Amino acid sequence: MILPDLDLSMDDTVWDELGTAGAPEQAGAPPFERGDCVTHPQYHLKLLLNRMGIARGEVQQWHRKGMTAAPPERSHAISSLFLPPEASKGWVDLPADKRRLSGVRLIESAHPEEEAQAIALLIRQAIEIPQRRAAVITPDRGLARRIVQHLRRWNIVADDSAGQPLNDTPGGRLFLLLAEVMSQNAAPVPLAALLEHPLVQFGDERAAWLKSARAFELELRGPRPLPGLAPLMPLAQKAGVLPWWLGVAETIGPLFEDDGEQSLAHMLDLLANVAENLCGTVIWSREDGRALAAMIEDLRGHAREVGTALDCRELHTVLRDVMEQIAVRPAYGGHPRVAIYGLLESRMARADLVICAGLNEGVWPASPASDPMLAPPVLRALGVPGADFRIGLSAHDLAGALGAPEAVLSHARRDIAGPAIPSRFLLRVRALLGQDLLARHQETSIPELARALDLAGEEAPRYRVPRPNPNAEQRNVPIKVTALDRLLGDPYQFYAAEILALRRLDTLDAEPSPAWQGTAAHSILEQWHKARKIDPNAPLEPIAENVLIQMNAHPVMRGLWKPRLFAALEWVEQEIAKDPGRIVAAVEQKGEMVFDGVRIYGRADRIDRLADGSLAIIDYKTGKPPSGKQVEKGFALQLGLIGLIARDGDLGPVSGEPGHFEYWSLASSKTSKTGFGYVQSPVKTDYNRATMAADELLSTTKRFLSEAVDGWIKGTQPFTAKLNPDYPGYTDFDQLMRLDEWQSRIEADEGDKR
Repeated sequence: MILPDLDLSMDDTVWDELGTAGAPEQAGAPPFERGDCVTHPQYHLKLLLNRMGIARGEVQQWHRKGMTAAPPERSHAISSLFLPPEASKGWVDLPADKRRLSGVRLIESAHPEEEAQAIALLIRQAIEIPQRRAAVITPDRGLARRIVQHLRRWNIVADDSAGQPLNDTPGGRLFLLLAEVMSQNAAPVPLAALLEHPLVQFGDERAAWLKSARAFELELRGPRPLPGLAPLMPLAQKAGVLPWWLGVAETIGPLFEDDGEQSLAHMLDLLANVAENLCGTVIWSREDGRALAAMIEDLRGHAREVGTALDCRELHTVLRDVMEQIAVRPAYGGHPRVAIYGLLESRMARADLVICAGLNEGVWPASPASDPMLAPPVLRALGVPGADFRIGLSAHDLAGALGAPEAVLSHARRDIAGPAIPSRFLLRVRALLGQDLLARHQETSIPELARALDLAGEEAPRYRVPRPNPNAEQRNVPIKVTALDRLLGDPYQFYAAEILALRRLDTLDAEPSPAWQGTAAHSILEQWHKARKIDPNAPLEPIAENVLIQMNAHPVMRGLWKPRLFAALEWVEQEIAKDPGRIVAAVEQKGEMVFDGVRIYGRADRIDRLADGSLAIIDYKTGKPPSGKQVEKGFALQLGLIGLIARDGDLGPVSGEPGHFEYWSLASSKTSKTGFGYVQSPVKTDYNRATMAADELLSTTKRFLSEAVDGWIKGTQPFTAKLNPDYPGYTDFDQLMRLDEWQSRIEADEGDKR
């Protein structure tokens, strides 16, 4: 019988202070008395000896050959470190040579990332010495993963004894993605992740596969389409990868043949077959694939024996819970002299340098969890160790680690949740050392080196406000009616969108954006107005339903957004019916004009011919329309530009003098009978108290257009970012212009000037 790290030099009085620990002479007494010092690292060994009926004096010292150990002068300090309350009073009279922890260093870092970097540096430094072994002991799996990644900076692959959960491995992740695609009926996020997974089409044909998958993903971005594979076919056709998609649909189609509750064994068979059809045998070839195959076989066998049935929507959740319990470790490839252990594995290994990491309260030792069923006195009476018993085991693990030739105790002042409290064990070390010895044991150079690794040699220059200045040929671009205010308010946005031709991509499974809602509303109204030319009584609702179906709107999205949209469209229908003398002359009408040699182009949402022959320019908005003051500042010039095109340019069959400019907003309204929809105008009308007339709007727009053309399109002004800070425009290119790096500094400088 081997008793690891049993303290044979401990005084008998201290040994007795640990408690009865179920001593034989007190037969019938519970093994865990209330006064027992169960948090001491030697208590569980005393409990074992008492149950075996062996006195501590009968245990013999075992010296292993070929193993280095801690200096003898450190042993007394380790023994004194965890003394029970009464015995620890002797620290006051303990001489310096009895409290010195020679060969032990303490490291304090600011946060877990810095702690992991510092530990990686220590390991890198240690393995420079031939045959020197380094080990990290920590119960914090997040910190262990950080250390592993930091060691990769020097191509050091650490052997992590805890391995990697199966659901985080390539094979396990692919199997989970198949289950998610099945459970969520081909939702965009898991489907795109599955099609671009590294194991899919692993081989010579992968490049062509990825090219098709990425083209398909670009069309898949945006709001979620209808569930299933069939609604995705138009997207594949639009992306130009229809043959590829037909092959994909044939491969993963069996996942959607059944719905609702199914046999778990049958679903596992489906997933395994589809996985092999997508990846070939590579899915099972590595250690994660072998672990996955063993899990499937075991789970499938039990499911068939018991007849387990499961709703397919819950399959990926069940599989993830099972996979989290399976650890996968690489069979080879790790560094032979670097290891990362948990507390249990550390008892069976030795190293020249041992780093005890994550020494924060709640981590080492872990926070004790209370038993929800039985109170502590009841547990003691039953002979079951309470929550504090594991604290003693954690203390024993630390005491054993301190026996290494060289040891480092590391902790961070903060964790991912906020300020962290140092471990009670670390606080005992500091108290034992005292102020004088603590300063000698505190390591400061390694954390400083860790911080310096991520710092440049010289301070990087401050990023200035971007002011790109393209040449005359690059500046010679047409201006959209919706882009003039952007050119005046934030020229950099215009430069990125119109000269560099950059576009922001929608996310997968995105919420319906205002732009998407506006596209749907404009398409519905366009088709309805065209239908009214054939049938003046054409209903609006069927057209709206058809447009949403064509846009592949998901049922959940339609259920949430359609009632508001239909109420607003009903208001549009009622508003048009109020004035029979007002004729809808054009809908979604394209137009253009040439101004000072620059093409100005755009599309009018709607143009009405009034009874006096003048035109009403109408712009539909799904949100709040711009105010007259914004128009005066040059922030909303679309209506004015459409008016100029109608008067001076080519707007198809429509031309004339614009007399009215209106925003028809589909947003909520207290005055509308349907609760949605209202009319607002930037010029003076019977229902609007604006500050300018229609001719003033046109002249103001022309003035701003002339200023923009002369300054940027034909001139030499730089396209300065955020030229007008009050411009309430788009933010698509804020990251490209690195707005956060200079805006706050400029605002602070302006505040100082004031």
